[in-house]
Amino acid sequence: MNAVDKKTKYNLNTKFIERRTNENFNEYFKELKNTIEEQVQKIYEKEKQNPSGDRNLVTFVTDELQQYENAFEKQLSHIADLDFGVPIASRKYGLEHNNNPIERHNGDIKQRYKVMRNFKSYESAAAFLSLRRTIYNHVRPHQGLDHTPGEEAGIDLDLARNRLLDFIETCAAQE
Repeated sequence: MNAVDKKTKYNLNTKFIERRTNENFNEYFKELKNTIEEQVQKIYEKEKQNPSGDRNLVTFVTDELQQYENAFEKQLSHIADLDFGVPIASRKYGLEHNNNPIERHNGDIKQRYKVMRNFKSYESAAAFLSLRRTIYNHVRPHQGLDHTPGEEAGIDLDLARNRLLDFIETCAAQE
């Protein structure tokens, strides 16, 4: 599971799950909430005096998998909106939001996964996705942005030309 910011393309959270259970989705949304709640809460506080139909809250966009709606309702519904059941061809149906950024992101992961021909364990898959998320956010420039999603989100790590090596050295120096 992944959450990607539509504007900055920043991957907010990644979780590798073995099965699509309500418990796994609840755990994922709880982790996501812990990551972004402060920012989402600020937007809610600014908008809460407006009538509910006129509020410009953070909106999560998902497909029709019911576990998304259930977990969202438990974790974030009090401070954010959910656009549930959005098809990939949303423009064709006249919808405001689409889930194209996350579908593109998931497609990239699947493409890499096929080349690797499976993971040896659940732990190795989770570690791979964590590293991939870091590289996606801070090392490799995004094709549509001409810089990294981290830089677009205002997280400038001032990495040198060999971004991955510089990132590793920066992290090692902080320990």
